[in-house]
Amino acid sequence: MKLVRYGRPGKEKPGLIDEEGKLRDLSGVTGDFAGANLSDKALKKLAKIPHDTLPLVRGNPRIGVPVAKVGKFIGIGLNYADHAAESNMPIPKEPIVFMKAVTSLSGPDDPVMLPKGSKKTDWEVELGVVIGTRARYVSEADAEKYVAGYCVVNDVSEREYQLERGGQWDKGKGCDTFGPVGPWLVTRDEVWDVNNLDLYLELNGKRMQTGNTSTMIFKVPQIVSYLSQFMTLEPGDIIATGTPPGVGMARKRFLKKGDFLRLGIAGLGEQQQDVIGFMEF
Repeated sequence: MKLVRYGRPGKEKPGLIDEEGKLRDLSGVTGDFAGANLSDKALKKLAKIPHDTLPLVRGNPRIGVPVAKVGKFIGIGLNYADHAAESNMPIPKEPIVFMKAVTSLSGPDDPVMLPKGSKKTDWEVELGVVIGTRARYVSEADAEKYVAGYCVVNDVSEREYQLERGGQWDKGKGCDTFGPVGPWLVTRDEVWDVNNLDLYLELNGKRMQTGNTSTMIFKVPQIVSYLSQFMTLEPGDIIATGTPPGVGMARKRFLKKGDFLRLGIAGLGEQQQDVIGFMEF
């Protein structure tokens, strides 16, 4: 299933994309996509509902983050060897872990806002992993059983904040709008080989990133198992698993007001974002 949340920010409703690509409303049959509603049991129950019996959603509503009440937004750094090389950093021996603030979350087509004083805001298309079942000290062999599904993430990053101002990476990763997620949560059963998915990102119509998850240093089971040794993963937690080469830092080209991003992953959908200047909320 392709699960979505649609509507104004903070007022999203659960829905799904049917076999014809039409948006169907699920609010009459399930609660929001959070907690127990992301378990295998709940998702299997949803899958049994004939999609053509669900109400069609008219118009072209905003699409939000496909998961509600996200507790943790976790990033994995330098998880593609060629990206590590272009960043002039060594290939990690263990996953590099950082946190993106949950306040950075935004819908897949919401604008990316440059933070106040930004000099080096960058793009990163990434495979997102959504946890469906509480995971603590799980083995690699069992790790994928704890995954609800997969999605597209743009791990927007301010490189000066991240790398030139001391301390951890987090402050370059957690600015408002720096976490577009979606458009869909594609359930685990529909992703036949998560280790062979094409990724791409375009800036103003020009291809910047081209990659495939087959070249990830640490695969999804390794990442989920590894993280579960250090923190309990809860349903709705999102893991961004790293980016292929082609980021702005390597190209000496950073985002500016008026830019337009288009990015996606095969089978997981596409995002589009206008880049805007800083605005007070």
